[in-house]
Amino acid sequence: MGKPSTAAGLPDELRRRLGVPDAVVIGLGSMIGAGIFAALAPAAHAAGSGLLIGLALAAVVAYCNATSSARLAARYPASGGTYVYGRERLGEFWGYLAGWAFVVGKTASCAAMALTVGSYVWPGQAHAVAVAAVVALTAVNYAGVQKSAVLTRVIVAVVVAVLAAVVVAALTSGASDAARLDIGDDATAGGVLRAAGLLFFAFAGYARIATLGEEVRDPARTIPRAIPIALGITLVVYAVVAVAVLTVLGADGLARATAPLSDAARAAGADWLVPVVRVGAAVAALGSLLALILGVSRTTLAMARDRHLPHALAAVHPTFKVPHRAELAVGAVVAVLAATGDLRGAIGFSSFGVLAYYAVANASAWTLSPDEGRPARVIPVVGLAGCLVLAFALPAASVISGAAVLALGAAVYGVRRTVAARSS
Repeated sequence: MGKPSTAAGLPDELRRRLGVPDAVVIGLGSMIGAGIFAALAPAAHAAGSGLLIGLALAAVVAYCNATSSARLAARYPASGGTYVYGRERLGEFWGYLAGWAFVVGKTASCAAMALTVGSYVWPGQAHAVAVAAVVALTAVNYAGVQKSAVLTRVIVAVVVAVLAAVVVAALTSGASDAARLDIGDDATAGGVLRAAGLLFFAFAGYARIATLGEEVRDPARTIPRAIPIALGITLVVYAVVAVAVLTVLGADGLARATAPLSDAARAAGADWLVPVVRVGAAVAALGSLLALILGVSRTTLAMARDRHLPHALAAVHPTFKVPHRAELAVGAVVAVLAATGDLRGAIGFSSFGVLAYYAVANASAWTLSPDEGRPARVIPVVGLAGCLVLAFALPAASVISGAAVLALGAAVYGVRRTVAARSS
């Protein structure tokens, strides 16, 4: 099976270059991306006027996951995130299953984000633009993680500026009505949970910092600080945007919207903002895609080191100090998916896989001792329970396809173990 990988003593160790500000920005680039442009409408369709409750539930689960991940990342500052934590704390199978869920689910998310870029930049040639975006961002990542951090900082600034413009336009317009925030009879417990699961898609980027564990300076200090800072900023931004959009569109209008922030700008009488929002959405999707490729390639690197994926993908570039083969492989797969499919409806599928991934993270955090930086017991308990509840509250198609992917991964693992046992 290969020896477990650790941060120290590896001939192909990555270079530690990122401080707290860079790590926070990468986390923000992962979260304040296309999710806020894409997830509000389906979440409003599920929760109705209970949308803000769903957002709060998603944030609570995300906070627990972030805290568990931060403590584990400080203990195991190696590339791979929960793949490494599950392997070290729960056993090889659970680490493998977490890595499998992450790589498959987030590869689909990469293609979805690429197609989102295409649909905003040039709707008639969405697939071609999507492929071009994947190629360009794979090249940026190949050139080194510092360049990725610089580009992410620019993207975050642009997206936050666009969101701020929408919020100001909505809240200062005559169309704004605070009564639209009232919770009505349309809000059901099941609908709110389903919305929380869908909105989790928009939060699921904070632990991208943890997957870069070999590339941050002083990880025991940097990671636990960067993750909650990034999550807190994101929650404030999302809450303000959701409130502003609801005051002008209402829950019903938001549920019917194909481009919620553009529709909110129109409803507020700020038609001039619509093209700006389109640019902001495209830039946001680029930011998400950049961070997603970073995270998936690092988890691929970790799994390849342990030979759960082809070992050739474990190579680190001698000059750029990035997992260049893993990045090229991920970029190639995403480019093919973006060229041939339409994965913009993959939010639920991705959420199921990522919730399974964080369920393993919380279970791993439960096993930490106080000397190892264990969080308060309630954190991993609420996080694990929340992940499972939200995963199975998702639309049935997402649950079925997500469970099937996990079952396939488990079967592949079983076959490999059987073959290895017979050949030894």
